[in-house]
Amino acid sequence: MSTTEVRVERIGSTLLITLDRPQARNAVNAAVATGLAAALDELESDPALRAGVLTGAEGTFSAGMDLKAALRGESPEIPGRGFGGLTETELTKPLIAAVEGFAMGGGFELALACDLIVAAEDARFGLPEVKRGLVAAGGGVIRLPQRIPHHLAMELLLTGEPVTGRRAGELGLANRVTASGETAAVALQLAEQLALNAPLALAAVKTIVRAAHGVPEPTAFAAQREHLTQLMASADVREGMTAFAERRAPQWTGA
Repeated sequence: MSTTEVRVERIGSTLLITLDRPQARNAVNAAVATGLAAALDELESDPALRAGVLTGAEGTFSAGMDLKAALRGESPEIPGRGFGGLTETELTKPLIAAVEGFAMGGGFELALACDLIVAAEDARFGLPEVKRGLVAAGGGVIRLPQRIPHHLAMELLLTGEPVTGRRAGELGLANRVTASGETAAVALQLAEQLALNAPLALAAVKTIVRAAHGVPEPTAFAAQREHLTQLMASADVREGMTAFAERRAPQWTGA
């Protein structure tokens, strides 16, 4: 479901989601949050879609929260789903951020909420909230220290200074670093690669990773066993084993 502020395009089994407010550097207001939440619902509900790619229009990912809209009383959050309708949403399908230009504040947090990040080498990632008397409450202060070494995360959070896409790759924040203008194409290639794998297995990986974070290993293994029991009973597991034995590509049904 495309809206004025968020466009969607089906490319094979991938849903390309584009934040489309270039006049405001794709800053997130209430309409963008609503549109993005609807796009994510479309991704989740359609079994023909295997992965999503999130990007921004006209060479900018997102400048974050629309401060002018916020001053007018608009909320960039969706209750229960977080900033932009994404940062607190637990998707079962993989979501890849394709970052060109600025990913600042909430824009950076949208990227952090994705499973993979493709960054243009000249992109700019930053959490400047402290410069405005705020904190990166859309997941920045929570997720960034989980993704890169503590002191490097604290430098970004406490100074508010940005890093380039190239530096993001060096820090391990970006899975791929591309020339400017190529992130969407590379992200779509990654999505195609993910789509070759069993959808139930991809969903299980995401669920187990979330359940294992910050808990003792025995607790994590107990949670994994529960999900693995369900997975092993699926038709896709049998199909995967049969296809391997028959030396053919598996035909996943998601059941």
